[in-house]
Amino acid sequence: METQTSTMNQKNPTKAQDATELLIADHNIVSGLFTEFEKSKSNAEKKQLVSKICIELTVHAQIEEEIFYPAVKLALKDKELVPEARVEHQSLDALIKQVKGIEPDGEIFDAKIMVMYEYVKHHVKEEQEKMFPKAKATSLNMHELGSKLAERKAALLAG
Repeated sequence: METQTSTMNQKNPTKAQDATELLIADHNIVSGLFTEFEKSKSNAEKKQLVSKICIELTVHAQIEEEIFYPAVKLALKDKELVPEARVEHQSLDALIKQVKGIEPDGEIFDAKIMVMYEYVKHHVKEEQEKMFPKAKATSLNMHELGSKLAERKAALLAG
């Protein structure tokens, strides 16, 4: 899988992207980075990949928490999907804090990254199979929401 950086997704802001499509594109980028990590033998490359993974996950979680989840929670009158997703973000954030900026030092470091990947895969499955279809079935304007997500993401990546 060819890896992209999320900044590449911001090159064409003229076409409003559906919110779920933007979030799925983020999921695919992160998945590609984890796949590269699994194949990597070099500590320098692992450190660089983990740095990218941490940035991608942090920015992605922030735009979901600030923009997407509140809109979905309100539209669905949800008391389950969004709170569960927020707890998953907290778990991922704890793992990010354990590996961000740390030199890859062997099996435990690699294990933390692989556990992080398992958390991410579970989270992505929940969102893509449950939350996103329900959100798309509401009256939410997914293109307007996508524009807000893209704008905030660009600002976070620039900052």
